[in-house]
Amino acid sequence: MNSMTGFGRADAAGEGVTWCVEVSSVNRKQLEVVAGLPRELNELEQAVRNEVAGHCSRGRVNVHVRCDAAQGGGARLKVDETLAWQYAAAIQKLTETLNLPQGNAALDPLRWSGVIELERTTVEPETAWPLIEKALREALKPFIAMRAAEGASLKRDIETRLSKIEGLLEGIRAKAGEVPGQYRKALMQRLQDAGLPVDLSDERLIKEIALFADRCDISEELTRARSHLDQFAKYLAAKEAMGRSMDFLTQELSREFNTMGSKANNAELAHLVVAAKSEIEKVREQVQNVE
Repeated sequence: MNSMTGFGRADAAGEGVTWCVEVSSVNRKQLEVVAGLPRELNELEQAVRNEVAGHCSRGRVNVHVRCDAAQGGGARLKVDETLAWQYAAAIQKLTETLNLPQGNAALDPLRWSGVIELERTTVEPETAWPLIEKALREALKPFIAMRAAEGASLKRDIETRLSKIEGLLEGIRAKAGEVPGQYRKALMQRLQDAGLPVDLSDERLIKEIALFADRCDISEELTRARSHLDQFAKYLAAKEAMGRSMDFLTQELSREFNTMGSKANNAELAHLVVAAKSEIEKVREQVQNVE
């Protein structure tokens, strides 16, 4: 099991250029890969997406690619010495003609337009891709490892909560069998308290108890909930990504317990249902993070 949250970073250098790739991801129902590349390398977006898609099936994955200029790649200074000599000659002449003080700000070459410029190095996609691909694959290693580590933690938490739900389900099953008998006893007591004759063979009494037993029967819901828990165990043991399947199964499990709660005519049974629904909600929150 993998989480949908991860981060990885790696560099790859060659031919005087260093490429840095950072990969990060957050939760999302489907896979979305967002590639941040220099404008001249936009055509490599699909290649980046394909590489990431080979390792992820869910989540929003952001891939940021940059050329590290500090390592000598991406840009360099261009100095026009001919133009600089022309500036110097013109300033010298003006200084002598106008008797300007030495150290005038105009003597600063950095202020001379066109003399010193930052020249961007043109990078061809076919030349850049081998290094970017290398850095991307290296960045994906810690990224995947982080998702796996968090996934293992999620799995342990989900298993613990499912175990609690199983215990509550068995408690509900045991209590549900007692409800019709308790209702029969309470009904008989009310009739006695009202001073009405009680005839255990009275057809109306038998019919009322039978209708109540049918209304509060949750045997089908108990069976389906047990089946959902068994399926959850299979998903947790699966090697492939099961996040979407578990998300759907959590909704179905919640629906069964909602039905049990609506049929519950017993305070203790209702309490068990509420406790189970609370655990299911916590499982649902964790499943939202599972790939």
